[in-house]
Amino acid sequence: MAKNEYIIDGSNLTVENSISIIRQGLKLKLHPASAKKVNASRKLVEEWIAKDEVIYGITTGFGEFKNVKISVKDINILQHNLVKSHSAGVGNLIPDDVVRLMILFRINSLAKGFSGVRLELLESLIKFFNSGLIPLIPSQGSVGSSGDLSPLSQLALALIGEGKCKLNGRVISSSAALKKCGLKPVQLSAKEGLALINGTQMMTAYVCKSIYDAINLCKLADISGAMSLDAMRGIENAFDKKIHEMRPHAGQTKCASNLRALLKNSEIMKSHDHKVKIQDAYSLRCMPQVHGAVRDTVNYCKGILETEINSVTDNPLIFPETGEYISGGNFHGEPVAFIADFLAIAISELGSICERRTARIVDGSLSGLPRFLTDKGGLHSGLMIAQYTSAALVSENKVLSHPASVDSIPTSANQEDHNSMGSIGARKFFNVTENVKNVIAIEFLCAAQGLDFHLPMKSGAGVNAAYQLIRKKSKHISNDGILNLEIENMKSIILDNNFLPAVEKVTGKL
Repeated sequence: MAKNEYIIDGSNLTVENSISIIRQGLKLKLHPASAKKVNASRKLVEEWIAKDEVIYGITTGFGEFKNVKISVKDINILQHNLVKSHSAGVGNLIPDDVVRLMILFRINSLAKGFSGVRLELLESLIKFFNSGLIPLIPSQGSVGSSGDLSPLSQLALALIGEGKCKLNGRVISSSAALKKCGLKPVQLSAKEGLALINGTQMMTAYVCKSIYDAINLCKLADISGAMSLDAMRGIENAFDKKIHEMRPHAGQTKCASNLRALLKNSEIMKSHDHKVKIQDAYSLRCMPQVHGAVRDTVNYCKGILETEINSVTDNPLIFPETGEYISGGNFHGEPVAFIADFLAIAISELGSICERRTARIVDGSLSGLPRFLTDKGGLHSGLMIAQYTSAALVSENKVLSHPASVDSIPTSANQEDHNSMGSIGARKFFNVTENVKNVIAIEFLCAAQGLDFHLPMKSGAGVNAAYQLIRKKSKHISNDGILNLEIENMKSIILDNNFLPAVEKVTGKL
């Protein structure tokens, strides 16, 4: 395998390598074994068409039109009509990285060889991905059962030369984009339109992008929490290993271990008498229990997601070994819908406890630091309004954490009478994660400012490593300035690919 190449076989994608493929611009290549499977299932489809068998979505209409027989001469037209008629999305466009993940996951599903498409179609989709083309896909319109029909139809639309694409950042017609990349519009054959649009790839793409971010947010919250604790002269007794051995949830014990590593040899902590303060407030003392529960949730949901992205989620499925086609319901997005809601709740809670620490550190009566972290209070407001922003984001996340998966509205004249709404849950989780990035950035902004008042004493080794990285690009705020610029700058610092590895070089893997 070439260095810039990834062999796709329908079963080897993870959250991490999926994100790497997208961000490193790796080229996909189909595994030879997958090509054989694809050809085998397509051969059966061709045989059934030759016999004029009645097969859903191949020689029949769709949804409520399942009993309408389509003549063999019209079966290719049927697939093109399907893609065009189902391209009914509205709203803001899906982010580029998420669209790329959608294409990747659709390729991976087809590569398993149970969808009945031609090898030519799959190879065209791989070439499309490798060209870097990004279809413009509206984000709203999927009910999350029969797959993400509308957004995946907009994806398929680009493949047949319809709609619009982004090429090198410029929006042009799909037909022009294909031509510039040396590609030809695909002429869909039997089953292929249905195989392209009937799946859970939109919701899985959103969740994959956000769960990758959530894994890092768990680590960042441990760092920002440790920094806040030391800035407020907190104590580390609550992170003692013996306590967590009595309640050995994996996430809890890992978070406690992280906090011990981050605060190790803190000069600030050694400077004050622990006997004066018996115990800290919950937002400081219970970090292992709260952060840890979030971490466990993310890890559990990651396993569900990785099963989904390596699954076949269209209908009907073709089984070459037994010579069967079977109609089922793998397109129903309930597994992803549930984890999207679960993840939104968990990451919202992570943001909530971070905001509570931020509120505490800017309150001089609670933190023992200058009010709003300025020693020029009155003329200057310091970081007062940064906490307002954090509170607003956390409150917004409470609304976004209302589960989507408990709702269902029937579609297609009640043929499709229960839908997952997983795409709505996935977009909510994405928005919650984006909000929490800012909430954690604000905690870092306040915690670093708090540490400044303890100089020349240093914090623990891990916290100090993070603090030094921050202070290279974000200086102490002495006089009032434009705070949103400070928050954006802090967010760019902590989300930089080098930030976490630099801290982990000191602490070990967080």
